[in-house]
Amino acid sequence: MGFLARFESRLEQSVSAVFAKAFRSAVQPVELAAALQREIDQSAQILSRDRRLVPNRFHVELSPADHERLSPYSSTLAQELTEMLREHAHEQSYVFTGPVAIEFSEREDLTTGRFRVRSSALAEVKPAGDRAVTDTAVRRAKVVLEVNGMKHPLEPPGLVVGRGTEADLRINDPGISRRHVEIRVHSPATGQQAVTVVDLGSTNGMLVDGHKVQQADLSEGGTIKIGTTTMVVRVIAQDTEDPFSGWGGSGV
Repeated sequence: MGFLARFESRLEQSVSAVFAKAFRSAVQPVELAAALQREIDQSAQILSRDRRLVPNRFHVELSPADHERLSPYSSTLAQELTEMLREHAHEQSYVFTGPVAIEFSEREDLTTGRFRVRSSALAEVKPAGDRAVTDTAVRRAKVVLEVNGMKHPLEPPGLVVGRGTEADLRINDPGISRRHVEIRVHSPATGQQAVTVVDLGSTNGMLVDGHKVQQADLSEGGTIKIGTTTMVVRVIAQDTEDPFSGWGGSGV
C-alpha cells in the first residue's frame, strides 16, 4: 500500500462522519498530502550517499472557503499529515532538520480549490547544561546572537556552537558538526566588545557574510551559516533605554 493510500485509510479511521463531510470542500486532504510529499522530495539536499536533508516546517495556504471548512479539524489533519511525512521520510532516507510542524492559514488571493505549500528548514536550538537564557540576560547583553528566532547573549569569553552535547549552544542540524564553530568575545580598551568566529575543523565548514572562511571578525548584522542554519550577530546600542522593546522573550 502506498503512502497516500495509507494516509487516506488512517484518516478515515480517525474522524467522525461530520469530519468526513467537511472534507467535501474543493481541497481534499489527499491533495495536501501529495503536495507535501512533492515539497520534501523537491527540497531534499544530499548529506551523504544514503541520507538527504529535508525541511521540517510547512505552511499550507488555503482559500477563505477551504480554510473555513477545514479549520475546525486542522489539528487532527496536521497530526495525520505529520505522521505521513515521517513515514515517507523514513522510506526515502530523508533527515528532518528538527521537529515537524504543519500550519494552515487563509489567503484572500486564493480561489476555492487552490492552495500553496511553503516550507523551511528550522533546526531546534537550545543552550547546553546550565546555560539557560533569561530575558534579563538578553536585555543586558551588549552583543546578541540570533538563531532561528531565538536570542542568545554573547559574553566573554564566548561560546562553542555545534550539534553535540559538549557544545555551549546546541543546534539539531544534521549538517552541523558536534563542535562546529567557536564565537569568541573580548573587550578591547575601547570597551566595545569585539566578536570573532573560528571554524573548529568542522566537516562542512562555515560561511561568514556569504564567504567560506576559517576565521572572521563580526560586526552588526554579520551572518554565520553552518549546515542549513544562519546565525546573525546583533550589536546593541547601550545608550538606549530598552534595546529589546517590543522584541519579546528569548524563546528558550
